Amino acid sequence: MSASVNVMQLNSPPAPIPPSTPIILDSLPDPPVPEGVCPRRTRMQIDLLLLAIEALDLAGSEAILAVASDFDLRGVLKNRVSLWRMRSTNPFRRYAQRRPLTLLEAKALVVVTCYLARRLTVLIRQLLLAYQQLSEKNLSPDHHFRLSEYLERFRAHYRSRMNSKRAGVLAYNSDEKLNELALDLLEQLLFCTGTSGVQRLWISLFDGEVQ
Repeated sequence: MSASVNVMQLNSPPAPIPPSTPIILDSLPDPPVPEGVCPRRTRMQIDLLLLAIEALDLAGSEAILAVASDFDLRGVLKNRVSLWRMRSTNPFRRYAQRRPLTLLEAKALVVVTCYLARRLTVLIRQLLLAYQQLSEKNLSPDHHFRLSEYLERFRAHYRSRMNSKRAGVLAYNSDEKLNELALDLLEQLLFCTGTSGVQRLWISLFDGEVQ
C-alpha cells in the first residue's frame, strides 16, 4: 500500500503556485475595512478620477490597459471587460455591479490612475491655471478652448454612464455643477502627481471610512 501511495505521489502534478501580488502594490497598506472590500465612497472616487482622465485623453480606456500591462498588473486588470466590471462597482453607474471591489483591484486602479495623471501633468496644470485666470477676469471656461473641451467631454461621459435616477447623480443636474466636479477632479489628479502621489491618493480614499 505504501509503495502504491509513493508512486501516486510521484506521478501527481505539483500543486499550483498561487499568483503573487505585483511588487508595485506592496507599498500600499491594507486599510482595516470589513471583509477586505472597498467602501462605497472609495469605489465612486476611483471611477470618477478615471472618468476625468478619459475626458483629458481620448485614448484613456486603451491607456489604462496599456499601463496595467507595463506595471505587470494584467493579472488583476485582465481586459476591457474586467476593467468595466471594476469601475461599475461605483453605485452611481447606469449599469452598476453588485459585486465588491477588492483592495487588490482598487490598488491596481489607483496605480494606473496616478501614472496616467503624471503623464498628463503639464496639461492638468495648464487647465487649472487657465481656470484661475478666467475666474479672476469673471470669464467663463468657454473662453479657453482646451478647458472648455475637457469640461464638455467630462459632462458627456458623466451623463452617458451614470444613472440619472440616483439622488447622488441628480445633485449634478446642471452644466455648472458638473464643471465644478470636473475641476475638483483635476485638482485631485494633480495631487497624484507629486512625491509619493500613489500612497497619498490611496490613503485619502479611505479618509473617514476606517477607524
